[in-house]
Amino acid sequence: MSISKREEVKAQRLQKKRKQRMAAMVGTGVVILVVVFLIGVPTLFDKYRPVGDFVMITPEAHPMENGLTIGNPDAPVVVEVFEDFLCSACKAYTETTEAELLASDYILNGQVYYIFRNYPFEDDNSSFKFSDQTANASMCAMEQGRFWDYHAMLYANQDTSSAAAYADRRFVAYADALELDMDQFNDCFESNAYAADIQADVDLANQYGVNGTPSVFVNGVRITPGYVPSYEDLVNAIEAVLPANQ
Repeated sequence: MSISKREEVKAQRLQKKRKQRMAAMVGTGVVILVVVFLIGVPTLFDKYRPVGDFVMITPEAHPMENGLTIGNPDAPVVVEVFEDFLCSACKAYTETTEAELLASDYILNGQVYYIFRNYPFEDDNSSFKFSDQTANASMCAMEQGRFWDYHAMLYANQDTSSAAAYADRRFVAYADALELDMDQFNDCFESNAYAADIQADVDLANQYGVNGTPSVFVNGVRITPGYVPSYEDLVNAIEAVLPANQ
């Protein structure tokens, strides 16, 4: 074989290898584009999908409302409640027992200091982290002094049968409906700014031995373990520790 023939064969082999490499690169690029498409399009579709109808609450102020607390911080009785916004029993507790306490003379007279604590555990064994996201959203409303209104909004629209009810766009829509500063809320929500605060509540719950919600403590002692306390149960616990002169 002549030298020129060898060079021709070598050139053909090099060209073939280049074509194979190019085909491999194109193939990889196509795969990447398909993956991006499959991931990105549903996300984009979800972002712009209509949020649907939801219940609007009537905002209301509470005496000495401050962040996640209501009442006199120097009160002789401290009531702490650990809740998960996906918990149906928490919704029932909030709309009955809690509502009565927050409207009671115990709060108005400065006898009770009421503290909400996040315990988002309902979806611990699920790939969906709706409990975490509701807690996250509620804390971003808290940042603007609107935790209790957002808390009411979340329970008013609780629907654990529908994943769409816990899409991020819904949480954003609730904040918008309450006329929060949306730039501030979105920055807070997207960065999960209060993850450490939520974890601190979870750690405290673990110290207390909390294993379900709602769990209600009066001066550090859990009342009615195993079932949701009624207003009468809560009043009895408060009266048992309230100083005689109060």
